[in-house]
Amino acid sequence: MRRSRKRKRPGPGMRRHIAQRGAVTAAVAVLLLLASCRRHTRTAHIPPPPRPATRTAVPIGYTEEGIASWYGIPFDGHPAADGEIFHTENFVAAHRLLPFNTWLKVTNLANNKSVNVRVIDRGPFVHGRILDLSMAAARQIGLLGPGIGRVRLEVIAAPADDPASDFYAVQVGAFSIYANAQRAQAVYAKRYGTARLALKQGRVPMWRVLVGKEPSVEAAQRLAESLRTTNHDVFIVRLDASTASP
Repeated sequence: MRRSRKRKRPGPGMRRHIAQRGAVTAAVAVLLLLASCRRHTRTAHIPPPPRPATRTAVPIGYTEEGIASWYGIPFDGHPAADGEIFHTENFVAAHRLLPFNTWLKVTNLANNKSVNVRVIDRGPFVHGRILDLSMAAARQIGLLGPGIGRVRLEVIAAPADDPASDFYAVQVGAFSIYANAQRAQAVYAKRYGTARLALKQGRVPMWRVLVGKEPSVEAAQRLAESLRTTNHDVFIVRLDASTASP
């Protein structure tokens, strides 16, 4: 006959070990449960769409070479074509086609001196010239004495493009007497469909007559060729906010 054996009860040390193992197991289970919940509730991160690149009105690095001149006292203190007041001691310039607030590095090719200027005005309206500098800018590159000189201009900063202002016209004349400008405007408007007046402020104000509203320089050049059959003194110009409407 077998003798029954009594099961030995664990001692205090063993009970503590079992309790610690149970606590660790419970903690691990809770962490796994929380991790599982996070996996199920996590939302996908959707990156924002890329911003479209800003298109400038004229490419940075665009260069042009030609004859520059300068203008000063008769226009000092009067509004430039962009509306701000022209001062001879500011580093600014006039260009027929480049948008306002275009920054240019202008280098005098005779002495390699350079100056940075901002386009605020329209001109020069003399054949063979590409840029009119303020007196301060001309002094900086040694152009005051000669009056004119061959330069290279480079676009170093440009405003964002505004397609609404990408129109061009042909200047056919400038008049100091408003009535004469009006008569010329009427003649060209009848012949070419549209003509407008633009005021050039100065000691003696000049009324410029602009013909056409072309969507590109090339189209304006074709119009200029047509106008040159009767008028050789014509210039292609950008239509700005003040000259966009007849």
